[in-house]
Amino acid sequence: MATREILRMGHPVLRRVARPLEAAELEQDWLRELVDDMVDTLHQSGGIGLAAPQVGVSVRLAIIEISGGPTRYGEIPPMPLTVFVNPELTVLNDRLAGYWEGCLSVPGLRGYVERPQQVRVAARNLQGETFEHTLDGFLATVFQHEFDHLDGRLYVDRLKDSRLLVFEDLLADGGPGLEE
Repeated sequence: MATREILRMGHPVLRRVARPLEAAELEQDWLRELVDDMVDTLHQSGGIGLAAPQVGVSVRLAIIEISGGPTRYGEIPPMPLTVFVNPELTVLNDRLAGYWEGCLSVPGLRGYVERPQQVRVAARNLQGETFEHTLDGFLATVFQHEFDHLDGRLYVDRLKDSRLLVFEDLLADGGPGLEE
């Protein structure tokens, strides 16, 4: 197991639509090695989610692990390390809420993005078994953010106002205003 380089905004792999994984690939060593490396990379980086394209592999796979507890986004329920193979996301409610999103592929910056706040995720695990999660609030945002990577999108693509893209250190005071 090893850590892998996290690609940064501007790398062409981050803008490709990732290909689905075939059932036979779930048993292959390269995929197990990829997942192990992604876990190591996620832990080293201090993130809560990582998609395969972020480490240069353009397949529809992402991992999410949330320790839970109080954060700058409020109280977040924990989620054990989960591998999502070929995830499909369905918006259940169009109600929007915004958060200052960050991304391991866009280091040092945060952007205020509004997203639907109730989604359902259907995916497979590494054993090929299907599962579903219904997510609300910040967790719904986390999943949309991670799965955007599988479609060649970054959170900066979802900014409604470019003035809401700032360096992280400026958020220490609660974020910038939109005053002229």
